[in-house]
This record gives sequence, C-alpha cells and structure tokens, in this order.
Amino acid sequence: MSRWSKRLLVLAAVLVVIVALRLTVFRPSPIPVTVHRVAKGRVEDTVVNSRAGTVESRQRSRMSPGISGLVVEIPVEKGQAVREGDVLLRIDDTEHEAQVNLAARSVDAAEAAAERACLSADQAARELRRAESLAAKNLLSAQGLEEAQTAASTANAECAAARERAKEAAAALASANAILEKTVMVAPFDGVVLDVTTEVGEWISPSPPGVMIPAVIDVIAPDSLYVSAPIDEADVAEVRVGQPCRITLDPFRDRAFDGTVTYVASSVRTEREDSRTLRVEAEFLEDELPTNLLPGLSADLEIILEARDDVLR
Repeated sequence: MSRWSKRLLVLAAVLVVIVALRLTVFRPSPIPVTVHRVAKGRVEDTVVNSRAGTVESRQRSRMSPGISGLVVEIPVEKGQAVREGDVLLRIDDTEHEAQVNLAARSVDAAEAAAERACLSADQAARELRRAESLAAKNLLSAQGLEEAQTAASTANAECAAARERAKEAAAALASANAILEKTVMVAPFDGVVLDVTTEVGEWISPSPPGVMIPAVIDVIAPDSLYVSAPIDEADVAEVRVGQPCRITLDPFRDRAFDGTVTYVASSVRTEREDSRTLRVEAEFLEDELPTNLLPGLSADLEIILEARDDVLR
C-alpha cells in the first residue's frame, strides 16, 4: 500500500470519528414542543386581580360593652354558633337593678303627687264656679271672686307641674332601664363567635373617644362572605358590576367558586404610585360554602369580560 493510500485511510478514519462524535456526544439537545389537538370549546377574555384579594364578611360585629362593669357570665365560646338575641356576656347588674327600682318608686310617688295636685285643681275649679255664681247675684265681693280665681289658677299650675314631674320620673326610669340593658350583650344577628377576649371576673370598660380598645366579643355571619380584591388601573374601563367571575382560594386549590361582581369602586387607589389599583367586590353564588372558608383568607378573582362557546381553540 502506497504512502498516499495510508494517508487517505487515516483521514477517512478521522472523519468517521468526527461524524460519530457529532451525532452522539456533541449532538444538540432536542427542542421540547407541546402539541395540542385543535378542537371546539369555550374561549374567555378575563381580567385577574393585581394582588391577592381577601375574603371578608358583610355582617361582622366587634362588640364592646356600653358601660363599665364586672363580667359575671360568658355563656358562649369561640367557634360557637349563635342566634340573634342570644346572650353573649353579662355584667354585674346589682347596682343598676337597684337604680331601676329606685326610679320606679320615684315614678309611683310622682304620679301620686300629680293625682293629688290635679284633684286639688278640680276642687279649686268647683270653688271658682260657685264664687262666680255668688258674684253674679251680688252675694260675693270682687275680692272674694279674685281670690277664687287665683286659687284655681294656682291649683291648675300645680297640677301641670306635678304631671311634668311625673313625666320626668318616667324618663329617669327609662334611662335607668336603658343602662340596665347594657349589662347584657346579645348577638345582633345569626352567626358564629370568632373570638372572646375577656374572662369572668374581669372589669371591662367601653372605648373612650379617640382610644381604640380591642373588642370583647367578635361575631360574624358566615353566610355573608364576599371577596375584595384590587384590579390594575389598566383594566378599569372593562370591569362592570354584574360580570361573572371565578373565585379561587389557596386552601381549596382543586376547585373554583362561581361568583359575580357586586361593587366597583368609584376611585382608583393611589397609595402606591407605581401600582394604582381599583377595588372590586364579588359575592359567592353558591348557597352552601365549606365550613372552613373563613374571613381573612387570601383569594383571587378571575373576572370574565367576554366568553364564546363552541369555537376553535
């Protein structure tokens, strides 16, 4: 074999090795491709919230006492369902009950005094009529007639004053009863007790003006939940009350709740210059929600602006 033949064989072997390496070791990675079969279905144009929304309740009462007092009874506990009018807390009412009894006795006394004064006024009126009859027959002097008229007028004034004092006593009784009623806190609606921050034997007081004191009892109606969420200002022109939406929550990732937009704010929030948002609210359309769907959970809204069915997608 000649020298040139050997060189050609070596060159061919090198080329074979290069090609083999190119097809194996240095082969480029394949580009992944996702393939979908074209079919007809539903296509939607949607808007989503720019930041996480929050589940809230339209009926929530953070209750504090109307008067100061010593807690003597708390017949409810956290998580307990209550009906409207159920007693939630009682304050010692001994002193206030005594004030009501005292006011009631004052009413009785004032009414009796008014009755006596008015009976005297009736008697003075009869005396005046007799005096006028005698004066008409010239059997009574003018001075005697004037004295009878003065006595009748005085008696009428005393009767009117006594009746006003009776009304004043009745008002004092109503005030005492109003204060007595404040010793009992009752549920303002059907709901669930979220929190109780006091104990029997503690002294509680109402919040003074300008000073925030935590609520003693927190009650919420779980059937009045809604979602409040911010929408980017770029989507303001497209969002309307009544539009359908889907509500998703982290604890229920395997399902979406149907909802409808019930409120669109009338102004854009400008607290953050770099991210101005519009607050919208949406209510759940489902009648029965999970028992562990609670206020405070984060939520996302997907507002459906337009939808078309049976189109290629």
